Amino acid sequence: MTLADIASILFWFVFFLLIFSPTTSQARIRAARARILASLESKMKMRFITLIHRQERVGIFGIPVYRYIDIDDSEEVLRAIRETPKDMGIAIILHTPGGLVLAASQIALALKRHPGKKVVIIPHYAMSGGTLISLAADEIWMDRNAVLGPIDPQIQFQQYGSLPAPSIIKLAKMKGERAEDITLIMADIAEKATKGVQEIVVELLRDKMGEERARELADLLTRGDWTHDHPITFEEAKKLGLPVKDEIPEEIYDLMALYKAPLMQRSGVEYIPYTPQRSGR
Repeated sequence: MTLADIASILFWFVFFLLIFSPTTSQARIRAARARILASLESKMKMRFITLIHRQERVGIFGIPVYRYIDIDDSEEVLRAIRETPKDMGIAIILHTPGGLVLAASQIALALKRHPGKKVVIIPHYAMSGGTLISLAADEIWMDRNAVLGPIDPQIQFQQYGSLPAPSIIKLAKMKGERAEDITLIMADIAEKATKGVQEIVVELLRDKMGEERARELADLLTRGDWTHDHPITFEEAKKLGLPVKDEIPEEIYDLMALYKAPLMQRSGVEYIPYTPQRSGR
């Protein structure tokens, strides 16, 4: 065998190693995460679902991919909730900057309607749409250093990008009769979006704290007193009357450690498929 042949063999060996190694590594990581989820379900007798988003660096070029709650996520989470027996509790592990109001609302309302116990677990942060989902839970388990965030809608405009609804409304009021048509249109959309989110919050909270307090909290979280990335700490969430507890199982932190490697899958949702027991089987 010549040196050229050996070099050729080494080249193709390295090539296939680079191609298949990430896939094999990812399979091991996914298997490790599945084992932790299965252990948690066995230990706590609840269905565990993850909704975890990170800014990943994918491929050899390190291209940043921003992830957030989208319709694919809501479809997967709703499927998991439907598969969960009515007498079984659900725990959703949240790690997200937020996302689409529609998708977050679907998840929150579906979780609210589930008759079993509902728990949201936040080891680090659940901002915006993540906070909206948290409001549907009977209990919010937060790390002492974890944070929630305001849920004021962010309105997308092609010319300006994403703008906070409260600021648009404030601008239109400041301009008054001098406001341009586009500003008035933007303000109208912003008012409708804010009212819609407020009604969802009231729906999620009225049975926990009463109609009046639910509307006060809905107004506080959406009226723009804070910037959209303002951190609502454990202590602040408690003062607001949210059902927060600083009791997070250690396995949750082990699970989060398995999300540091670059991920290639599209969805951030994972759960152990549930197969109902049938008579005679």
